[in-house]
Amino acid sequence: MSLSINVSKEDFLPALNSLQSITGKKGTMAVLANVLIQTQDNFIEIIATDLEVGIKKSVAAEIISPGSITLPAKILYEIVKESGSKSIKIEEKDKNWAQIKAGSSMYNLAGTSSEEYPDFPEYIDESLVSLPSDIIRELIEKTIFSVAQERESNYTLTGILLEKEKNEEGKSILRMVSSDGHRLSIMKKELDKDNDDIIIEKNTLIPRKGVSEIKKVCEGQKNVSIGSDKKQFVVKTKNSLMIVRLMNGEFPDYRSIVDVIEKNNLIEINRINFLESLKRTNLFTEDTFNAIQLSVEDNKLVLSSQNMDFGNAKDEIEINYTGEPLDLGFNCRYFIDTLQVMRSDMIKAYVNSDQSPCLIEGDDDLGFISIIMPMKI
Repeated sequence: MSLSINVSKEDFLPALNSLQSITGKKGTMAVLANVLIQTQDNFIEIIATDLEVGIKKSVAAEIISPGSITLPAKILYEIVKESGSKSIKIEEKDKNWAQIKAGSSMYNLAGTSSEEYPDFPEYIDESLVSLPSDIIRELIEKTIFSVAQERESNYTLTGILLEKEKNEEGKSILRMVSSDGHRLSIMKKELDKDNDDIIIEKNTLIPRKGVSEIKKVCEGQKNVSIGSDKKQFVVKTKNSLMIVRLMNGEFPDYRSIVDVIEKNNLIEINRINFLESLKRTNLFTEDTFNAIQLSVEDNKLVLSSQNMDFGNAKDEIEINYTGEPLDLGFNCRYFIDTLQVMRSDMIKAYVNSDQSPCLIEGDDDLGFISIIMPMKI
């Protein structure tokens, strides 16, 4: 039988929109630019994959005739988006064409056979554990900004490390770690006893795109169910299922970097004042390295930058510091990225010497630390 369905625009459009970032990628298989639509009892499943991330959305629909077909994701989304009708009818015709009716408008859209579409990965539903989506969302927000870009030579730095372990009190924590080789971000969240049995394999590396898509799934959800094995990470909500293929390889030993920093040379800075000063100073940095100089002495921080084409900038803010004077060089952009994901009014920065990395944390950002490597100016 050929597929024939009626579906509400209000339900259909958000589902199609959430799949555009998956189907928009140019791949080796032309069919990956399509979404697979297949009927169930009283709903349809819309599936998209780029072979790294697979998403399945369930949407309520009137099933006139069961079936399945794949249709171009972008043009289908645009048709539904621009439609003035509350209801969309899709009917499969000969040779995988589909006729789409939306109010007074009618479209004929060339599709492909559902048999050409890759199989959706299988998973064990019983292995998933529910936990508050806020936990996953905060872990991602505090680490995704420092993931290495695709051109990074160290492949494993283009993903985020996810770990589960016991803390000093014997409670389970989830930890996410990211680094681009010049900075390191670590965020950990404590788990309740109700979700303590989540299984996270050792060296679970989630690719950057997968992490970004996981965050989207968590938005607007109170709880999500997650699980993983050695090859994939699974996220499930009431109406969506996402499976992300994990990366191979081992994440670098980040703990040795953390252990090097002694927390005995403390600089306390108002986060907003520091962030605004950094943005002003960054106007005169060179685009490639965003280099700034930080001069630290008794209760004063002077930020300065220079641009060969435009000139230079200098800014001064008050701090709490009584140690030896320091002249530091850093990438301004790295500090800005870190401070923007924090919420503490006052931040604590620890720097051992002029050549040492800087560790940043805040009392209202429990579980989060950022380490930024120095640079010569």
